[in-house]
Amino acid sequence: MKHSDTIGAIVAGIAVAVGAVLFWTGVAAAQSVTVYTAGPQGLAEALSKGFTAKSGAKVNLFQGTTGQVMARLAAENANPQCDVLISASWDTAIDLKAKGDLLAYSSPNAKNVPDNLKDAAYVAQGAAALAIVWNSKTGKPKPADWADLAKPDYKDAVTMPDPAASGSAYGLVSGLVANKDLGWKFFEGLKTNGTVVAGANAAALNPVMQGAKSAVFGAVDYISIEAKQQGEAIEVIYPKTGTVLEARPMMILKSSKNVDNAKKFIDYVLSDEGQKLVADVYLLPSRTDIAAKRPGWKDIKLLPADASASAQKRSETLAQFKTVMGVK
Repeated sequence: MKHSDTIGAIVAGIAVAVGAVLFWTGVAAAQSVTVYTAGPQGLAEALSKGFTAKSGAKVNLFQGTTGQVMARLAAENANPQCDVLISASWDTAIDLKAKGDLLAYSSPNAKNVPDNLKDAAYVAQGAAALAIVWNSKTGKPKPADWADLAKPDYKDAVTMPDPAASGSAYGLVSGLVANKDLGWKFFEGLKTNGTVVAGANAAALNPVMQGAKSAVFGAVDYISIEAKQQGEAIEVIYPKTGTVLEARPMMILKSSKNVDNAKKFIDYVLSDEGQKLVADVYLLPSRTDIAAKRPGWKDIKLLPADASASAQKRSETLAQFKTVMGVK
């Protein structure tokens, strides 16, 4: 064989090998979907397992707090990896849609999702309310409203999640500062009373379950309901003034490399099976025809909310919160 023929054969072989790698890489991508989701981990894993069983497509899962998820998205901006994003804050979806980062998709399984929980570019997976969580064994009087936690009885006995780390906590802060009877003056009272801003939701709840603190201001209710079911000496209290309901938006990023599977994943989460998995972790299913395992849509008094205004003021609100509460 001539030297030139040998080189030609080698080049041809390399081309075939590269082509095969590219082909199988493409096949692998077509058989997967990458999902970034803010808590709870058990639900994310159950939905991933169920989806794979139904579709045969692998789910590449990243789970963390809303702050961790958004930080990862920002870090990957030059090389996006995420197909489906599930946030704990409705503002996330509003903001990303305004930036032109979302792909329009309306799932056929969303017909029983209320209009205020869906948009052409996103839809709720489920929802949670923000509540007071009180440890009855700490000797503090049972609170009935937000303002009770700024009273002398609760001096140095309250924790709350940081709205910079928790999307749901941001929704509550935004809703309360817009309330004419509360506003930033109320948060000044919480600070004076020694309220500790403890990080994400678990960091605020754990000291109360352990008895080191007496109450959480703005706990995500589904986490606390599950903890109570497991025997923790806590009570979930919906304040009489009202609270906010934080829906968890699901959205497909326009940069998605697996659009078909991304759409199928949204469909699965909104299917009967998917929504029952949502209910199993004590979240409110977004579909009104799926039974909840906790207080439902009509059982909780809600504060008036303007999600669009909340999203637009996010940076300003977080900066003011840090100043008022002395968060570093």
